[in-house]
Amino acid sequence: MWRQVVLYFRTHSYHADNCQTKENLQNEDEADIKAVQWIFKPMGSERTEIRKRQMATTPETPGAAQAQLSTGNRGSNACCFCWCCCCSCSCLTVRNQEEERARRTSHELQAEGIPNCEESPAPTLEEVNAWAQSFDKLMLTPAGRNAFREFLRTEFSEENMLFWMACEELKQESNKSVIEEKARLIYEDYISILSPKEVSLDSRVREVINRNMLEPSQHTFDDAQLQIYTLMHRDSYPRFMNSAIYKDLLQSLSEKSIEA
Repeated sequence: MWRQVVLYFRTHSYHADNCQTKENLQNEDEADIKAVQWIFKPMGSERTEIRKRQMATTPETPGAAQAQLSTGNRGSNACCFCWCCCCSCSCLTVRNQEEERARRTSHELQAEGIPNCEESPAPTLEEVNAWAQSFDKLMLTPAGRNAFREFLRTEFSEENMLFWMACEELKQESNKSVIEEKARLIYEDYISILSPKEVSLDSRVREVINRNMLEPSQHTFDDAQLQIYTLMHRDSYPRFMNSAIYKDLLQSLSEKSIEA
């Protein structure tokens, strides 16, 4: 009899534990499901809930609602990625425009710094043919110097002709103050190593110029002028005679002569 009673209580105790275990498991499953649903809840729903809570706690004023509406419209009209991207694009555009303006201004200043060609009548066929006879005849006439200077510009060595012409102008001056001023400008433009138009001179000539600059005169740059003249004669003049600039000029004058 007692054995049956013990067995009865053990059986009911087992079922009770089993039911309690099942109930705990079910409660845990429901908690896990709720946690998963919260994690994977759409952001829009979460924002909606937060918005509802804010509305319940703090009533909105008409001004705040209008400001929020305008903010939402600004966000919806943003291009590309976000408003920051649009701002950066605008900044880049302005920066590019400023750089382009700076380059254009620099180019205009450089163009203003280059003296214009000498005024001279159009060369004749005889003069152009004489240029081929010697470099001295080419440099003797303004038309010859202009044509040769145009060729030097294509070789990025126009400063040689500009320096030679500046020295010729210096020789024509007689006023001491004007001579000193022009000598200083010539030194800064063509002798100084900091100048972008520096001409190629050896160390001996540079020493002579430095001594002469203590008391500038009409002949301060004579040695340097002769050296640049010789450089143009030996180096640039032969290429000029074979250049398209000279050949085209000679051909056009020959055709006009035949037509006449």
